[in-house]
Amino acid sequence: MMTAPINPDLDLVLERTVSVPPEAVWDAWTIPDQLVQWFTPRPWTTAACDIDLRPGGVFRTVMRSPEGEEFDNTGCYLVVDPGRRLVFTDALGPGFRPNAAPFMTAEIIIQPDGEWTRYRAIARHATTEAKSKHEEMGFADGWSTALDQLVELAQSEARPAEARPVRRP
Repeated sequence: MMTAPINPDLDLVLERTVSVPPEAVWDAWTIPDQLVQWFTPRPWTTAACDIDLRPGGVFRTVMRSPEGEEFDNTGCYLVVDPGRRLVFTDALGPGFRPNAAPFMTAEIIIQPDGEWTRYRAIARHATTEAKSKHEEMGFADGWSTALDQLVELAQSEARPAEARPVRRP
């Protein structure tokens, strides 16, 4: 799998082994109905998600603050390696059209580790200022909390329906 080297001056990385199979991680990242359940750290929510899973296809999320303010994030996929790797950016919109105010390119790497998954998320920035801003926004805690929520969802999806808690809005 070809991936660019990490530049510690520009890139932020979250790497963990999680106790769910790689297929569950892939599904959580690529099925909109699943992604909206875990993508934004609580008490924030993901109000909407559009996925066209192909290079140049849209990757859009709308994050909602606890106060109801919404933040639309629209970008596109650059790489889709089924079950293994996703690369998306907000520097480009659907169809590779340039966006006015890019922030980052993200790379999600999913690797089997026995029955579990070695998960690596890289947030690549164009400038040290953008990286610093992302750190100040809470990259480490936010992306780690979101990953915990992904694992929670994947584990609940794996249980028999009668054992799953009822989800209420």
